[in-house]
Amino acid sequence: MGLFKRGQTWWIRFTYKGKQIRKSTETNDRKLAERIYHKVLGEVAEGKWFEKLPGEEKTFKEMMEKYMKEYSVPTKASSDRDKRSLLHLLPFLGNYTVTAISSSLISRYKVMRRDEGAAPATINRELALMKHAFNLAIKEWEWTKENPVAKISMEKEDNKRDRWLTDEEEEKLLKVCPEWLKELVVFALNTGMRLGEILSLTWEGVDLFRKTVTIFKSKNKERRTIPVNATVFEMLKAKTKVRSIKTNLVFHSENHSRRDVSNVDKSFKIRVDKAGIENFHFHDLRHTFATRLVQSRKDLYEVQMLLGHKTSAMTQRYAHHNPESLRGAVEILDKPRKNLAQI
Repeated sequence: MGLFKRGQTWWIRFTYKGKQIRKSTETNDRKLAERIYHKVLGEVAEGKWFEKLPGEEKTFKEMMEKYMKEYSVPTKASSDRDKRSLLHLLPFLGNYTVTAISSSLISRYKVMRRDEGAAPATINRELALMKHAFNLAIKEWEWTKENPVAKISMEKEDNKRDRWLTDEEEEKLLKVCPEWLKELVVFALNTGMRLGEILSLTWEGVDLFRKTVTIFKSKNKERRTIPVNATVFEMLKAKTKVRSIKTNLVFHSENHSRRDVSNVDKSFKIRVDKAGIENFHFHDLRHTFATRLVQSRKDLYEVQMLLGHKTSAMTQRYAHHNPESLRGAVEILDKPRKNLAQI
């Protein structure tokens, strides 16, 4: 009999038009699986069975729920960002079946998001999320055979945002922040870590003896260890004295759970506005960290390692913040003139 088990689920195997077909019965009941198997064999013999993809019945919402549960939440540092993307994707696409979603429909979604004022980078993240989910639906889940996002062009991004916090702005901001938010701001300013990385930091990643913190799952899916300065060291040492036994998170909510990135962003924006600071986001604290290092004439390679950038091109954006490092190049022009004056 062409009946076999994968995990707890029974699958059937049969031949259709000379092609070997394997399909899940979606049950762990052997007797029910046998009835499904014999029914399919009968339909094949009568010419009434047609190969049907699960994506013809599964909705986009079901596909994304499976993606979040099996892939995003367990493996991605940016799973919070994926959740925020779904707040826009699901109202538009959620009720469509997977195979009913076309490139033209995705294109309409992109235009709608553009008209709503969404930034190109935001739209691209949403497209990338869909594209990856469809790839898994094709290669691993066998729900569909085509990826409608593959034909869609990405938006042109301008990633040259160059905003950092001045000393005066930092003082104003810290004055209006509640203690929990002040800790996050100070930590970001002194480590250059992303908000998601900070909120996911556990005590296993803290080594007070070596004075380091380790990010086990960064945006680049790579482990990164960062040396901490005296400011962060004293903060962590103080937090060990009041460390909760209910969670392993270094920074957690009042109920000992992980703080939500979007909620922290909202709280941060309220405090930024209250401090009278314009055009400043939490991620700009990371830019501030890098800018201050470069302005202090630190080597760009060192900054690259601390930020966890894969390529130097990503760090090169900060090079213009240190004009003093170029002074030696122009001062060499003074030497011939001095020699000439002595003749």
